[in-house]
Amino acid sequence: MARTTRREFLGEVGGGMFVASLGPALAFDLGLSGELAGDDELTFGELEPLVRRMQETSLDKLMPALVAELRSGTSLKTLVAAGSLANARVFAGEDYQGYHCMMALVPALAMSRRLPARQAALPVLKVLFRNTARIHAVGGRSKEKLENVEPAVFERGRDLPKALERAVYRPDMEAAEKTFAAITDNDDAFADLQSLVRGDINVHRIVLAWRAWDMRTLVGARFARVLLREAVRFCVDQERIRISHNRPVPRIRSVLPKLLDDHGLLTKTPGNETGSDAWVDELSTVIWKSSREDAGEAVAKALASGYSPDSVCEAISLAATQLLLNDRGRDDGAVHGASVGVHASDAANAWRHVARVGDHKHLMATLVAAAYHTAGQSSRVGKSPFHETKAVDVETTDATRLLAGVGAAVEANDQAKAAAYAERYGKLGHAARPMFDLLLETATSADGALHAEKYYNTVLEEYQATRSAFRWRHVVALARVSASESGTPAPGLQQARKLLHA
Repeated sequence: MARTTRREFLGEVGGGMFVASLGPALAFDLGLSGELAGDDELTFGELEPLVRRMQETSLDKLMPALVAELRSGTSLKTLVAAGSLANARVFAGEDYQGYHCMMALVPALAMSRRLPARQAALPVLKVLFRNTARIHAVGGRSKEKLENVEPAVFERGRDLPKALERAVYRPDMEAAEKTFAAITDNDDAFADLQSLVRGDINVHRIVLAWRAWDMRTLVGARFARVLLREAVRFCVDQERIRISHNRPVPRIRSVLPKLLDDHGLLTKTPGNETGSDAWVDELSTVIWKSSREDAGEAVAKALASGYSPDSVCEAISLAATQLLLNDRGRDDGAVHGASVGVHASDAANAWRHVARVGDHKHLMATLVAAAYHTAGQSSRVGKSPFHETKAVDVETTDATRLLAGVGAAVEANDQAKAAAYAERYGKLGHAARPMFDLLLETATSADGALHAEKYYNTVLEEYQATRSAFRWRHVVALARVSASESGTPAPGLQQARKLLHA
C-alpha cells in the first residue's frame, strides 16, 4: 500500500474546514493562505492542490484545466501565485528556463490588466504553460529541489548578513539556507540579501531577487520566504560556477565599497536636485559608453553632489536603452531574448525598484552598483542607433498610418522600419496608449525567448518614470524588439485562445 507523505497529507487537508467552506480561491484572495497553511513552508495550504496541478497536469490538458479554474472563479492572481510556488519548489532558482518563468509571471499579470476582458488571461496562461512544460522537462515533482530547512542557531548580536555572505561565498548551500532561515523578518531577509545581489554582474541576480520580493503581495507573508530562497540559492549556485571555472572574484566587491567610502555616500541622505535634461542625457551617455568603474564613479559623484535618485535612475535606464537601440544584433540580426540591451534594461528597471526598498545606505549602494552593472558593454553594440543606419524614410504624419506602419514592420520582422515609424509617431506627439496596445499584441502572442513579458513591462514602467524629453526612446526600443520577436508563436497560446474564444 502506498504511503502518503506529510506534504501530501497537508496538501489534502489544506486550510481546514473553514477554508473548505470558503473555497480555496476565495480563501486565498481574502489573504488566509499563510495563516492556515500548517507548519510546513513547502506545503502551500489551500493553494496546494492548484500548485500540484501546475506540476503534474499533462501539457495537453493544462490549458483546459486552467481555463476551468478561471471559469469557476479562481483569479489570475491566484493562478500566478500557485505557478510561482510550483516553480520555486522544483527549480529553487537554479534552472535557467525555470527562473525565467518565475520572473515573467508578475509582468504577465500586469500585461493582462491592459487587455480586453476576453483576452486578459492570455499572457498569464502563456507563461504558466511555459512553466509547467519546463517542470515536466526536468522530471516534475520527483525532482523538487527545495526542502524544509531548520534555521541555524546564532548567539545574540551575531551579524547575520555577514554570516549569510560568508556562507554564500564559500559556497555552502546548506549553511546559506540555514542562515537565511534564521533571519526571521521578511523585510530584514530581503535587505540582508542585497549585498549578495550587488556582489556580481549578472542580470538574473538582480531581476530574480526583485521578482521574488515583488511576488510577496500575491503569495502572502508566509510563503514570501520560499521565493526569496530562490535568490539565495541562485547566488550560491553562481558562486560554485565561478569557482569551478577558476574565474576571479568580481571586482565590484572591492570597487563598490571604495566608491561609497570615497564619496561619503553611506553618511549622506539622498539629495533632491532634479538634473536638467542636458545633465541626464550627459550622465546617460557616460554610463553606456564608459567602463564600469568610470560609470560607478560618475554616479557616485552625482549622488554626493545632491542629485536626486530619480534623476540618476533615469540616466541609468536610458543608458540601457541606448545599448538596445545601438545593438547590431546576433548573427541572425535578432535583439529579443537575452540580448545586451534587453538584459541591461530589465536589470536597470529592477535596480530602480530595489533602490526604493530599504534605508539611504542601501539606496546609495544600489544606484552605484546599477551604473557599474549597466556600463562597460558599449563594445558589444554599434556606435549609432540601428534604425538610423538603415536610413528609413517616414513621410506621413498621420497617427493611424504611422501605427499601421509599425504594425506592418513588426509583422515583417523589419526592426529598422518598426523603430523609425515608432520614433516618428512619438516625435509628433501622438498618444502613447495606442502604440503600447499595438506592441502588447506581439508581447502577448510571441514566444519572446523567455523575455517578452518582462521587457514589455520594463518599457512601460520606464516610460512612465522618465521625463517627456527622453521617454519615447524606450518605446522605440520596444518597437524594435517586437519586430525581432514577431512570428514565433508561444506554445499553448493557440489552445488558450480557442478555449477563451479570444
